Amino acid sequence: MSVRSGLETAFRLLPRQKSALAKLRIASLEELLRHFPSRYESGGTPARTSALAPGQKVTLFGVVTRLKAKKLWRSKRNATTGIFEDASGKVDLLWFNQPYIASYIPEGSSVKLSGTVGGKAERPYIANPEVELVPPGFISEGLFDGGQSDVPGLFPIYPESRGITSLWFYHSIKKLLEANVHKQVEEPIPEDVRERYHLPDIATALHFIHAPKEAAHAEAARKRFAFEEIFVMQTARMLERALNDAQDSFPIADAEVRAETFLSSVDLSPTAAQTRAIKEILADFKKPHPMARLLEGDVGSGKTLVAAAAAYAVVTSRPPGRTSGTLQVAYMAPTEILAAQHFLSFVEYFRELPINIALVTGSGCKKFPSKVSRLSGQGDRVTDISRAQLMKWVQGGEIAFLVGTHALIQKSVRFQHLALAIVDEQHRFGTRQRKSLAHKGDAMPHFLSMTATPIPRTLALTMYGDLDISLLDELPPGRARIITELLKPSGREEAYERVRSEIQKGRQAYVICPRIDEPDPAKFNAVQARSAKAEAKRLKAEVFPEFEIGLLHGSVKPKEKESVMRAFTEGKIDILVATSVVEVGVNVPNATVILIEGAERFGLAQLHQLRGRVMRSSHQPYCFLLPETGSKNSLMRLEALEKSQDGFKLAEADLELRGAGDLLGRKQWGVSDIGMEALKNAKLIQAAREEARTIVQSGALSTLPALSSRVQSLLAEMHSE
Repeated sequence: MSVRSGLETAFRLLPRQKSALAKLRIASLEELLRHFPSRYESGGTPARTSALAPGQKVTLFGVVTRLKAKKLWRSKRNATTGIFEDASGKVDLLWFNQPYIASYIPEGSSVKLSGTVGGKAERPYIANPEVELVPPGFISEGLFDGGQSDVPGLFPIYPESRGITSLWFYHSIKKLLEANVHKQVEEPIPEDVRERYHLPDIATALHFIHAPKEAAHAEAARKRFAFEEIFVMQTARMLERALNDAQDSFPIADAEVRAETFLSSVDLSPTAAQTRAIKEILADFKKPHPMARLLEGDVGSGKTLVAAAAAYAVVTSRPPGRTSGTLQVAYMAPTEILAAQHFLSFVEYFRELPINIALVTGSGCKKFPSKVSRLSGQGDRVTDISRAQLMKWVQGGEIAFLVGTHALIQKSVRFQHLALAIVDEQHRFGTRQRKSLAHKGDAMPHFLSMTATPIPRTLALTMYGDLDISLLDELPPGRARIITELLKPSGREEAYERVRSEIQKGRQAYVICPRIDEPDPAKFNAVQARSAKAEAKRLKAEVFPEFEIGLLHGSVKPKEKESVMRAFTEGKIDILVATSVVEVGVNVPNATVILIEGAERFGLAQLHQLRGRVMRSSHQPYCFLLPETGSKNSLMRLEALEKSQDGFKLAEADLELRGAGDLLGRKQWGVSDIGMEALKNAKLIQAAREEARTIVQSGALSTLPALSSRVQSLLAEMHSE
């Protein structure tokens, strides 16, 4: 068997197994070997079975006999009893209210049994154990060691998918290990790097992670694979940065003077953090290669002003060798609502400049100023224009600043002199989409990414390792500190009264729900999250009949979304009931209170983003958290939000409590669970980053075929998003 062979060369797969493996993205024997256990269970030994202690949690391997469903004599409860036996003795089994157990487990079945010991020391039993059938002969064969032991010391538990079990992975991987297929896997980490960080080689690590004799083996293997994953990712990022720095960019002369002219024309005084970020961007403009920078700032920290200062320096600059025209800027936002808001913001910033600003979204195109208004001396009008006409003007260089959504990366959009590409909330775009925008001109433009999602440093260095980072870590003066309260169910009326009071003062409110529709009551028995649709109806009928209530969620059509947001912005809607679609960038300064239903269903960083919707003015803002459940972990997370205003500290807490996948809203770029866990380890990230930088800068990557192959595969995957 070859490590690159497809799975069907080694296994007879049922259709449901093929489907499950496809969902897990496992197609080759190497990918199967890289499907690592999510945890391990400690197997029992013959001695332990004969010395069970009440309260002890055990995992045992043996045979189940004499299963019988009956009623207990004293309590009259339905129960199933049985006997578990291994080489050292027997122990009673007892299940309450599970009569099917007797017919589910055939007499004399070999099983893996997990449960808690009950009863007394002299007569123990195992209550309600979990039982997994294992093939006949499994126990006597031993685990990977040629039958030297009756049961495994550590039993691997694998991530499953519908149609395929952990036990299937166990047996299949055992077969590959016995055939030494794991020894064919190419080593991507250079030997000197492994020696520096005391990492086992790939073959040893694969054996350790799937068949550890002791916990230290599994830990060593997981450390090695965590380093490997981050190392490969960092190498890919460093390679991308090297390729970026080999490109030419448009020269932008006197950028500092131009930016200073802009800042003196606006009423806002930049904070020290904004001033620092602007200087870093302008310094990048002087370099011979394109800028590649991430601007990271908490909610309301003023990223738009920084972007506007950079854009002003560009749109007031001439193309090379030209005495007329300007360089161009493209600004991509994740939603039509946000794109339209930014378009109007930049119109206000650049109103007095003799340049054209345009908006392109799926719903249509707009331009400022209109030709008619400029000819009549009324240069303050935004006008609708055809897409074909706008595309002609963009390609001809007549549009200096183009704001848009994904529509910006369509093939029909071509620039004449695109010198700066800005992407807002970049983690919401795929890598391919961001690169498509960056390659819209004949030369490589400067690239500025922006995010209001607080990102822990280890995560930023890994996910955005090809970008320099500017941090806005302070808020502009005049912003009121938000009051956040975690409420019990009895506190709901208090929140409603605050909403009523704020609206009576002329303010507005948000009510956020975790889901759009009500669940099917026939399928769900647990406490369910409130839905936006049902909650909007209930609030109108029972709580706020005197106020106008709007509804916004991801299934609303773009034109209707725009209509609802415009009505809310203009004050025609008092309360906007929405899902997390309003999480990013919606700017309604008059909104001062937000109620978040099912708050425990959101990550801390996302909750911080949501409450940022009411941190847009000098009016006192309020955020009320209304959880559905009272679990200790959920309340601990929400209490952290209640006490802290620092988005970056909350993001660090989110990373620790929930992991990077939840922090970003989804698993990014196929990062495994081991890789996600590694993102909490700053020393590991830094070590992998330095080793990757050395390899790329020295040109050694071409001499490391296994690493180069992994890097190219990762880049292809990222660019296919």
